[in-house]
Amino acid sequence: MSISPTLSRYIARQFAAWCGGVFVGMVGVAFVIDIVELLRRSGSKAEATVPILLQMAIFKLPYLAQEILPFAMLFGSMLAFWRLTRSSELLVARAAGVSAWQFLAPAVLVAFVIGILAVTVFNPVASILRNRYDGLESRVLKGRTSDLALSRTGLWLRQNDEEGPTIIHSLRVAPDDGRLLEVTVLQFRENDRLARRYDAASARLEEQSWRLFDAWSWTPGQSAVPVGEVVLPTTMTTRGLQDSFAAPETISFWELPSFITLLETAGFSAHRHRLYWHSLLAQPILLGALVLIAATFALRHTRRGGTTWLILGGVLTGFLLHFLSDVVFALGLAANIPIALAAWTPAGVCLLIGASILLHAEDG
Repeated sequence: MSISPTLSRYIARQFAAWCGGVFVGMVGVAFVIDIVELLRRSGSKAEATVPILLQMAIFKLPYLAQEILPFAMLFGSMLAFWRLTRSSELLVARAAGVSAWQFLAPAVLVAFVIGILAVTVFNPVASILRNRYDGLESRVLKGRTSDLALSRTGLWLRQNDEEGPTIIHSLRVAPDDGRLLEVTVLQFRENDRLARRYDAASARLEEQSWRLFDAWSWTPGQSAVPVGEVVLPTTMTTRGLQDSFAAPETISFWELPSFITLLETAGFSAHRHRLYWHSLLAQPILLGALVLIAATFALRHTRRGGTTWLILGGVLTGFLLHFLSDVVFALGLAANIPIALAAWTPAGVCLLIGASILLHAEDG
């Protein structure tokens, strides 16, 4: 017997309502916790006023919502199926010849559509706001004095020295030792007045200094002269240089492929960004798989009155999902396993486990 369109729409509405309610509740709790954490981190920083911190929390909220979505889908699915089972609606449907796969299909479809919308529509908005949050965090909470940007014109780095800002530009990066090639350094003083310019064949970041090789020096009103090696002070570190690139969370799903190409062309590692992009691609599959996982708990235990097992099963599954994701993502970042495998493993494991248990329960 095929499931009727009316029943399909009803199950889809119930599923969407429960998942939406759980999602809103979890996002609200996360928002409050984030505000408290920002207040703790702000301490005695003069710029960290309450309106600024509130603005930072609002900017970060869409990113938090994106991270919470899989867990909201898991718990919302459990509650939706638990309610339908306790009210005997699914039992009546089963008695009428509707299989578990048929009444799960509307919920899985809704989860899949939500995943697609989250990646293609919601993620670009969340990435823009997360970028603004990171900017405020660097200025207000971290007091960072350097900024780095990568574009098609090369690498641009701005650092604030005691005498004024310094801008460093490089066309590309040497892939073997990480040196910057074809480097231009512009030193500014008060009122943004250009005080000196260096043109160097290459530059290497050392401990608390930039070392320029085959450099020429130019000052306003004078001719350029060769100066050989030049050492310029800096607070930037090699790790800080890599971490200063735009975080993958601040780049739209649609723009990530081109930024990955840009990073690799410049000679930098794009593992983190590629892993994040694949994890976004896998999210619709993951959300659909979590519906199957939720069904294995809600449809089995609630028929036996095991509400406690439902709660414990949901919490344990959420913890294992988070732990598994962290482990395989760490392996992917360390290049111990392929990036695609690391990103798709959580979705694949959830899908196989959920489908296997339901096949055993439904078809023996």
